[in-house]
Amino acid sequence: MSSDKLTELSRSEVDRLGNRLRSAVTVEDLRLLDKYRRSFASEYEAVVLHLRNSLHLNVSGRPAKSTTAIVDKLKRESIRLSQMQDVAGCRIIVEDITAQDELVLAITSTLQLPISVFDRREIPSHGYRAVHLIVKSGEHSIEIQIRTQLQHLWAEVSEKFADRHSMDVKYGGGPVDVVNLLRALSMLGKDIEALPHAEPLRANMHELLAKIIKENRDIFS
Repeated sequence: MSSDKLTELSRSEVDRLGNRLRSAVTVEDLRLLDKYRRSFASEYEAVVLHLRNSLHLNVSGRPAKSTTAIVDKLKRESIRLSQMQDVAGCRIIVEDITAQDELVLAITSTLQLPISVFDRREIPSHGYRAVHLIVKSGEHSIEIQIRTQLQHLWAEVSEKFADRHSMDVKYGGGPVDVVNLLRALSMLGKDIEALPHAEPLRANMHELLAKIIKENRDIFS
């Protein structure tokens, strides 16, 4: 199959590529996957430009998920490659839940593209809490992660434990004590953020999570 242009890959061809990558990874398929993930760049840049210029936001992110991360996700989940919503994505960190809600409203009301909102705060993914916006631009989906400072620090702690043990930690696996600790920290952070006038408690939780990351930096790296 010719792949000089990504437009030559139909949705069904993208999904067949994803199915092949689940079982065997060839050089040719990795080349096609790389071309596919890079095709998100222009839509990604347009979304990020709007967030930075129109809403004056501090945005971090990546125009394309790595080929390794995509293959790992395909093997871990039953999702089709064409349905993967986080091939390209960016992240915004805000102070608290109120700011998070306000930003969701600001983005959905100003970005003139179809947007789906996935609120992972009440029903987290293995302790992970955030609000994800999936922006549909042409044939591509661009993910916008909006996290509070506590949600982001929790995610950083989860990443550190995953680095030390295995990526399973991020998906509810790994050592039981680590899983229980992450769940407890996630619930504690949620409860604190739900309280009115909880700035001192939020600051203490921020310090606790930052301390966990700092004190384990060497052994987790």
